[in-house]
Amino acid sequence: MVNQNDTSNRKLTINRLLSTPIELVWKVWTQSEHIANWWGPNGFTNTISKMEVRPVGEWEFIMHGPDGTDYKNKHIYHDVVKEKCLVLDHVTAPKFRMTATFEAKGDQTLLIWYFLFESTEQLRHETERG
Repeated sequence: MVNQNDTSNRKLTINRLLSTPIELVWKVWTQSEHIANWWGPNGFTNTISKMEVRPVGEWEFIMHGPDGTDYKNKHIYHDVVKEKCLVLDHVTAPKFRMTATFEAKGDQTLLIWYFLFESTEQLRHETERG
């Protein structure tokens, strides 16, 4: 019998201990002028047209690939708890829910980043793309 509530086969988790205080980590995740500088794979740049960091707020941007390809992205914020948690739904393909939790560890920050995809196949495809 398949457990319909088991999401382990379509969930990706990334853990990082950052050598940065939580206040700064939160700022670079929630302010467009900062996140534009680091979001996405190596070699990509970003043009952010909207970033409303609040429940039901929208985050719209274009990721510019090193080969000149543009990738339109849109997220809808689901939950926002300052310096604790961001939950967003990526509503453009590929669709997924992204959750980032932040925990102060002295002058460091523990970031736990979850991605919940619609299917096992979608998770496999996205992780193989790199």
